[in-house]
Amino acid sequence: MFRRFTGAAARAIPEPAPTPAATSAAAGETATVRRIVARLEAMPPDRARLIASAAYTLARAAHADLDISDEETAAIEQELQRDAALDEATAVLVTQMAKLQAKTVGGTEDYVVTREFKALSSAEQRLDVLRACFAISAASGSISAEENAVLNQIAGELDLDAASLNGIRAEYHDRLSSVQRLRQVSGGG
Repeated sequence: MFRRFTGAAARAIPEPAPTPAATSAAAGETATVRRIVARLEAMPPDRARLIASAAYTLARAAHADLDISDEETAAIEQELQRDAALDEATAVLVTQMAKLQAKTVGGTEDYVVTREFKALSSAEQRLDVLRACFAISAASGSISAEENAVLNQIAGELDLDAASLNGIRAEYHDRLSSVQRLRQVSGGG
């Protein structure tokens, strides 16, 4: 069936039989994935939606410059594990799913998912997600102008006031690319 979807010829060269070690590893990975999926399905639907919409919003922030670096991916995983929200394996899976969606869907979906997170979350959770978006954007050492613009959009979609946005931005002042460039030009390192 896989070949039908990929367009491979029906008479393709048969693949060699898997070794016992490969079969065992594949079975273990499948069991791991099934456990993770079961954990997600076992969550109350509202909690799963909250986590999924938060993860997408984090991936959206990471993808603002049209790239999600390894550092940003690790930062998303860490944020999803904060306060034992998710275990590591589940955080990795959710991060990969959110990254894929952010890279392939974007546009209108960005707004819709962020607004869904707003509807499901408390004011404190919205501030926490915006702060996490800043941390993820800064993971590479610098928050670009594109990332900063998306962070402003996210704050607006979460109905966070300017004082809250500016307070969080102040925490990352030294990571703003414009501040870094200004310091380089002025010789302040």
